[in-house]
Amino acid sequence: MHTTSPQRFIVAACVAVLVGGCSPKFDWRDYRNLGIPYTVLFPAKPATQSRNINLGDDKVSMHMAAAEIDGVTFAVGSAELPDATRAQMAIATMKNTMVKNINGTVTAEAAAADGRRTVTSIEAKGSRNGEPMVLYGRFVAKDKWVYQAIVAGREKHVNKEAVDTFLTSFKTE
Repeated sequence: MHTTSPQRFIVAACVAVLVGGCSPKFDWRDYRNLGIPYTVLFPAKPATQSRNINLGDDKVSMHMAAAEIDGVTFAVGSAELPDATRAQMAIATMKNTMVKNINGTVTAEAAAADGRRTVTSIEAKGSRNGEPMVLYGRFVAKDKWVYQAIVAGREKHVNKEAVDTFLTSFKTE
């Protein structure tokens, strides 16, 4: 049996949809920032930049790595402070700043400490330009280093499985 031209088009269209459906939205890749002691899986190749910021009473160089998928940002910020005590205090400032960026409020929070390391995990909801926003974050102080690993974006575009993959892959060394 010989297929007609419209049938071939339909078969070709179905194959294209199936092949396109198999291509991953998230292209997870291991990331290490040389000289900064952490690793994480990013869902795409991250862009990087460093800039000086005020973090509480300290002026520090904040190193950022970030990738965006469908308007959702996956990012890690890190900075070295003068001492471990200041690093502990800085994570609250980092958390509050990120929540303020989405005009949000924290809806869930958990904290843990194990001597040299303090971790605060949050979920926050807010809005930007009338659009519901969500922020998932992990804020870590370890020795003199502070880190923020966050996923933020329009609530309807945030994939919870991707959030879990990103945040659970984040490890300080």
